Amino acid sequence: MAASELYTKFARVWIPDPEEVWKSAELLKDYKPGDKVLLLHLEEGKDLEYRLDPKTNELPHLRNPDILVGENDLTALSYLHEPAVLHNLRVRFIDSKLIYTYCGIVLVAINPYEQLPIYGEDIINAYSGQNMGDMDPHIFAVAEEAYKQMARDERNQSIIVSGESGAGKTVSAKYAMRYFATVSGSASEANVEEKVLASNPIMESIGNAKTTRNDNSSRFGKYIEIGFDKRYRIIGANMRTYLLEKSRVVFQAEEERNYHIFYQLCASAKLPEFKMLRLGNANNFHYTKQGGSPVIEGVDDAKEMAHTRQACTLLGISESYQMGIFRILAGILHLGNVGFTSRDSDSCTIPPKHEPLSIFCDLMGVDYDEMCHWLCHRKLATATETYIKPISKLQATNARDALAKHIYAKLFNWIVDHVNQALHSAVKQHSFIGVLDIYGFETFEINSFEQFCINYANEKLQQQFNMHVFKLEQEEYMKEQIPWTLIDFYDNQPCINLIESKLGILDLLDEDCKMPKGTDDTWAQKLYNTHLNKCALFEKPRLSNKAFIIQHFADKVEYQCEGFLEKNKDTVFEEQIKVLKSSKFKMLPELFQDDEKAISPTTATSSGRTPLTRTPAKPTKGRPGQMAKEHKKTVGHQFRNSLHLLMETLNATTPHYVRCIKPNDFKFPFTFDEKRAVQQLRACGVLETIRISAAGFPSRWTYQEFFSRYRVLMKQKDVLSDRKQTCKNVLEKLILDKDKYQFGKTKIFFRAGQVAYLEKLRADKLRAACIRIQKIIRGWLLRKKYLRMRRAAITVQRYVRGYQARCYAKFLRRTRAATVIQKYWRMYVVRRRYKIRRTATVVLQSYLRGYLARNRYRKILREHKAVIIQKWVRGWLARIHYKRSMHAVIYLQCCFRRMMAKRELKKLKIEARSVERYKKLHIGMENKIMQLQRKVDEQNKDYKCLMEKLTTLEGIYNSETEKLRSDLERLQLSEEEAKIATGRVLSLQQEITKLRKDLEQTRSEKKSIEEHADRYKQETEQLVSNLKEENSSLKQEKETLNRLIVEQAKKMTETMEKKLVEETKQLELDLNDERLRYQNLLNEFSRLEERYDDLKEEMTLMVNVPKPGHKRTDSTHSSNESEYTFSSEIAETEDIPLRTEEPTEKKVPLDMSLFLKLQKRVTELEQEKQVMQDELDRKEEQVLRSKAKEEERPQIRGAELEYESLKRQELESENKKLKNELNELRKALSEKSAPEVTAPGAPAYRVLMEQLTSVSEELDVRKEEVLILRSQLVSQKEAIQPKNTMTDSTVLLEDVQKMKDKGEIAQAYIGLKETNRLLESQLQSQKRSHENEAEALRGEIQSLKEENNRQQQLLAQNLQLPPEARIEASLQHEITRLTNENLDLMEQLEKQDKTVRKLKKQLKVFAKKIGELEVGQMENISPGQIIDEPIRPVNIPRKEKDFQGMLEYKKDDEQKLVKNLILELKPRGVAVNLIPGLPAYILFMCVRHADYLNDDQKVRSLLTSTINSIKKVLKKRGDDFETVSFWLSNTCRFLHCLKQYSGEEGFMKHNTSRQNEHCLTNFDLAEYRQVLSDLAIQIYQQLVRVLENILQPMIVSGMLEHETIQGVSGVKPTGLRKRTSSIADEGTYTLDSILRQLNSFHSVMCQHGMDPELIKQVVKQMFYIVGAITLNNLLLRKDMCSWSKGMQIRYNVSQLEEWLRDKNLMNSGAKETLEPLIQAAQLLQVKKKTDDDAEAICSMCNALTTAQIVKVLNLYTPVNEFEERVSVSFIRTIQMRLRDRKDSPQLLMDAKHIFPVTFPFNPSSLALETIQIPASLGLGFISRV
Repeated sequence: MAASELYTKFARVWIPDPEEVWKSAELLKDYKPGDKVLLLHLEEGKDLEYRLDPKTNELPHLRNPDILVGENDLTALSYLHEPAVLHNLRVRFIDSKLIYTYCGIVLVAINPYEQLPIYGEDIINAYSGQNMGDMDPHIFAVAEEAYKQMARDERNQSIIVSGESGAGKTVSAKYAMRYFATVSGSASEANVEEKVLASNPIMESIGNAKTTRNDNSSRFGKYIEIGFDKRYRIIGANMRTYLLEKSRVVFQAEEERNYHIFYQLCASAKLPEFKMLRLGNANNFHYTKQGGSPVIEGVDDAKEMAHTRQACTLLGISESYQMGIFRILAGILHLGNVGFTSRDSDSCTIPPKHEPLSIFCDLMGVDYDEMCHWLCHRKLATATETYIKPISKLQATNARDALAKHIYAKLFNWIVDHVNQALHSAVKQHSFIGVLDIYGFETFEINSFEQFCINYANEKLQQQFNMHVFKLEQEEYMKEQIPWTLIDFYDNQPCINLIESKLGILDLLDEDCKMPKGTDDTWAQKLYNTHLNKCALFEKPRLSNKAFIIQHFADKVEYQCEGFLEKNKDTVFEEQIKVLKSSKFKMLPELFQDDEKAISPTTATSSGRTPLTRTPAKPTKGRPGQMAKEHKKTVGHQFRNSLHLLMETLNATTPHYVRCIKPNDFKFPFTFDEKRAVQQLRACGVLETIRISAAGFPSRWTYQEFFSRYRVLMKQKDVLSDRKQTCKNVLEKLILDKDKYQFGKTKIFFRAGQVAYLEKLRADKLRAACIRIQKIIRGWLLRKKYLRMRRAAITVQRYVRGYQARCYAKFLRRTRAATVIQKYWRMYVVRRRYKIRRTATVVLQSYLRGYLARNRYRKILREHKAVIIQKWVRGWLARIHYKRSMHAVIYLQCCFRRMMAKRELKKLKIEARSVERYKKLHIGMENKIMQLQRKVDEQNKDYKCLMEKLTTLEGIYNSETEKLRSDLERLQLSEEEAKIATGRVLSLQQEITKLRKDLEQTRSEKKSIEEHADRYKQETEQLVSNLKEENSSLKQEKETLNRLIVEQAKKMTETMEKKLVEETKQLELDLNDERLRYQNLLNEFSRLEERYDDLKEEMTLMVNVPKPGHKRTDSTHSSNESEYTFSSEIAETEDIPLRTEEPTEKKVPLDMSLFLKLQKRVTELEQEKQVMQDELDRKEEQVLRSKAKEEERPQIRGAELEYESLKRQELESENKKLKNELNELRKALSEKSAPEVTAPGAPAYRVLMEQLTSVSEELDVRKEEVLILRSQLVSQKEAIQPKNTMTDSTVLLEDVQKMKDKGEIAQAYIGLKETNRLLESQLQSQKRSHENEAEALRGEIQSLKEENNRQQQLLAQNLQLPPEARIEASLQHEITRLTNENLDLMEQLEKQDKTVRKLKKQLKVFAKKIGELEVGQMENISPGQIIDEPIRPVNIPRKEKDFQGMLEYKKDDEQKLVKNLILELKPRGVAVNLIPGLPAYILFMCVRHADYLNDDQKVRSLLTSTINSIKKVLKKRGDDFETVSFWLSNTCRFLHCLKQYSGEEGFMKHNTSRQNEHCLTNFDLAEYRQVLSDLAIQIYQQLVRVLENILQPMIVSGMLEHETIQGVSGVKPTGLRKRTSSIADEGTYTLDSILRQLNSFHSVMCQHGMDPELIKQVVKQMFYIVGAITLNNLLLRKDMCSWSKGMQIRYNVSQLEEWLRDKNLMNSGAKETLEPLIQAAQLLQVKKKTDDDAEAICSMCNALTTAQIVKVLNLYTPVNEFEERVSVSFIRTIQMRLRDRKDSPQLLMDAKHIFPVTFPFNPSSLALETIQIPASLGLGFISRV
């Protein structure tokens, strides 16, 4: 599409304007090729005829669509030209208050002249780790990109900050360095990052000054290299300076100041240490009063002086050196006041005893007369002799000023050198990031040597910038494989050649400086002769012969030649320098050492470059001749060398550009001057970047983004599965000119203006769709209106027609009477005729239907009988066939089984004859009989238990029945009482009749009495009326008083309740704050503790590494501390630095201030912890007082211990006896067997040893069984003994040989084992079923109780009925209920009887099997053996040992216990299958045993080792969520166990009686509970950090960027800084990723048995992190603040809430943490126009701060043209309404905030004696007690 086709009616364009630079206008008619005039309509309402240039016929620039205005990246604009750039910057700066904007690779920063809250640590954390295009433009984004590229590409980086004075270069460089210091940290805790930042105030004080354009203008350039180690942490820095403006020391223009340090000294002159400087007001000194503006508004020079001194101290400049610096600076001020008097035209003198000079000499430590002489004279040296010549007053003044400048420059270099020494690190530098803060292009009315050098430097930087931009464009095109065409860009190499080439301006200047009679005029003439009319960039002014003009890249600049030679020479009289060198003040001669000794950045030699590091230049010793030669270098030559060195450094790094713009010259906040802005944009290269981008393909879209944005332009048939091909097909139809776009590998490249054309097509399509929607809606509205009018007309018609109908009804009524008469008569006639016909028809139908039905019935009956006959016949035939087949099969089976049985019988007879077979069967059957007998006993026990339960249930049922019978009897008694009451009522009625008769008799008497009482009544009525009036008045007063009392009582109660609620809330807040403060202190302490351990390791390494060979460590050193106390650690921190001080001083100087700070911090934490511990001790003392009455308990416990010890001794003695007998048996077996068989390695020996070992283990566990087993073994041994020795050994040998078949033995053993397991599983299942049935019976009994209560209520209601109905209803209801209950109970009893019978049958079956096995054994034994040895079945009663829930271990096994249970335990391996909290239970059971033994040292050692080991595990695997969660759960469980079994009443409420017996008796471990609580807090905080590190990469992508609801949000055009696509690719995180991760966290915590309350706190913290990070990114990303994105966020939040509901965590408080995010999403979606909308927003967004609300409104960006931007007036309305709200001014939420954690007491119902230790833990050395 041709560009001219876009100039249609209503198209908007930019036209030049002398005031506003560019003005917007609208076309009134279409442009046609050949038109010379455009009809335009300006925004202010005027019409204009704009004439096109007849030569170029160039059309005005088109304006971008409104949707693209305010973009983050200028390259995202469809039309890239100067007015579009200027307008976009103005909209962002004025309307949105955004000072940063990208322009491709350049960050444009506009100085707001106002402090903005966008540089805090929260903002730094938000930008850390983010891609540059994902966040809003910021200096932190550039710094993060540099830091990330350094780490990723292994390449050094540079940040080039440029701009004119007052544009904010220094501040931008300062914030970049602050970002690096905050994000990277330092490799050692030597505060390197603080030192790097501390260099800023020092350099600002000695290098910055107030100018007409800036209050804090840098008058020198500096390049700071921030060094990093291999882990990319700051290790040091190095600074190089360029072209200090020395002339400012002696001269300042109007409204300007000298360097800040002079005014700071004057403001601090009254300090005691400064009295010797003899300073005063700044107006008293010539060097500080020339500008006439000694004070900067809003700046306190005295405070700034304190900051400067503090920074010097931090950088290691001692107080003596600081005072030396201040002496030199004060001497310069006094030197400026030295005056001269002329004796004649060629000589001058200084007044005698001149006070300023004497003060100068005193401060400098030089001789007054000598300095006075050489200030007025100079020495001239010729080839033969030397002359001393007086100089004139003007020359003396210039020499004085030159000396002052020279001293200040030397001092400046000395300070820079010492700052570099302080920032230098002994650690090898791996890489660096350089920050270049250098002056921008300058042009004034009078431009001299300084402006020439500055513009020369900017020419070099601009050349490097152009080449870098061109290179990036070329790389992008080549990467996407699109045709590359050379782009013409401005090359300023001719201008650089004009300045620095041979016979260039600097070369000619140096040549004239070497000439004895060289002047500025001669140099100007040489310039004219050499370059005028030969170089197009060099011009001569028309009216001057002492000036020249250079055409720079930014503008033409006219330079005045006057002073060039003098400034380039920078001459100082050598005699004056010699006087200063001879000073008694030691510091002064140091300033004037040779250049190699006093390293000057401007004269530093270049050093070789390495790929990653740049070593700082070191002084080298050279020859004297060389030094003299170097000393003669001019300023221009030195600046050119340093500039070449800088360019080499920049070319070896990856540059990042920051262009600072000054919006106005008056320093007004947020005021934009278009003229000044355009000048700077042209000068800093932003427009050149735009021009290079516009010359190629500036607009770049990925295929997916293009498809998502312009899907509306495609038809359904155009959409293919291949997005790339779809986009190609659509573009070929939409844009016919193929040169306007190119298809790359991943992107589509567009020429300038094509995106605007596509946006126009999209807007037209959407507009047409909107018109259609409007058409339908308007039609619907009109139809509604029509229907409403129609209904009204119908209503009118209805009433009119009703009237007419009523009139017509009168006529019809008259005619109806006649009609009715006719109707009834005719009806009678017709009805009679109809009835006759109907009767005849019905008779005929009935006979016919009866005949047909009988026929159908006969047919169905016949078919049914035939089917029955067939069924029986077929069944009979099938049974006959089946019986024949079955008989044949059974016969065959019998024959076959008979044959197999004969064979088996033959084998069995053979085997029965051998003794070995008997022995083999005997051994197996003996064990089996014992096991089966044990099972029978257990089943008998279970049966007895079930019978007991059944009897209890029957008892309960009988008791309930008795209760019901008693209730029934009570009801019958009540019925009888009711009958008696009715009899009483009858008697009372009789009495009433009698009383009525008496009443009639008395009535007559009453009448007579009334006559007499009338008079009295009349008299009393008056009295009563008066009393009533008084009574009513008193009642009213009483009511009012009561009302007042009630109101006052209500008010008092309300106030008291409010006060109580407020006090409660305040106490809760104070408690949370105190808890949070304590946990933060604990976190800080743990961090310091870890740091202390690291430092200790580093120091040990530093001590051991330099010594050759291997040094043996002390064998007595162990990691086990004797006690876990913090004082020991503090003592170590105090001792270790003293021990390691000597070797470290020899190798590397240590920063002892670090150790002092750490020691001080640890001491403070220890004091705070001690205070809290004292409070806990006081509370514990109160508890102990209440326990003072229980002193007798230890005595009782002692008696029990004595009894238990005696019992244990008896058991041990029995155990020893049994062991001795087993050893004897082992010896007997070894003696009686053959030697080769009983050898230690023989299989028989191993089998016997295993059997004996298992028997010994069984004896240790069940001591009572051993006695019975021993008797049985003795009897068996006697029975088995042979009659002769030979046969016995032979039999035993054969038996052993048969035992070698391990396979048969293993199979037999496995078979028996499986049988036992099957029987056990059946018994357990039956036991569980019985338990379930018993539980069901309990539930039914409970329901019966409830039903009973309900029936009693019904009976109570029935009692209110009349007596007869009440009695009948209650009895009938009660009988029915009892009958139903009896039936139900009978059914339940029948079921239980069936179950009991079933169990009895099973027991009989098992007993029968046992009997059969016994019979089989008897059959397999030979008759001789039966006679010799009657074998009886072994019946061993098994009795489980009563464990005490303790674990015993040896003291030497403590390390093994800790190692296996803590250090080497992996949650993903063995621990997954354990009981939750099993390590905690095991540790506590070990503690219980140590407490039982009253072993204080063992308890403390175990607890200390446990705590230290947990810390080691977390330090080693602290980034693994499962590990941290596992140990947090176990630490809490260990803490709960210590509380539950502590013996304190508050923790024993939920214990069972058995658990109360397991309480600790000897030790109070409250102090360790506090230590474990602190450890749990540390683990919890580590857990939060781990999950934050896991969740953080997912949150922004899943919550903001990913389109959960596809198609809602549109993709806007983006620039070079591409944002992360919202389309989910492989590897990108979505909301499902977050939910899956949350599920993983939750399942892991539940699997580890974490307390539910603690899980809720973790979930609350997770949701806070999600909400905070999402909201922070929303507040920092303009592209995310849109209506559609608000809908996406609300949907995502609803999914998170659904997750909470699924996990039953809605009451955890997690939903409330998302409230700010929810309100921000609602704010994006609500209407934002009227005052009502503002009021609604203010009431809705109560969880957002004012700054956040305003920020969201400022960032709100329409995605489509149909959305409207938020007006500035509306935002101001919001601010006015919220001005009284007291909230935090902080913009971002603190994503690092951790809520204070609590550990509610959660006792365990698990019995300690039932815990089994798995073999997988490797704790075989622990035994249960």
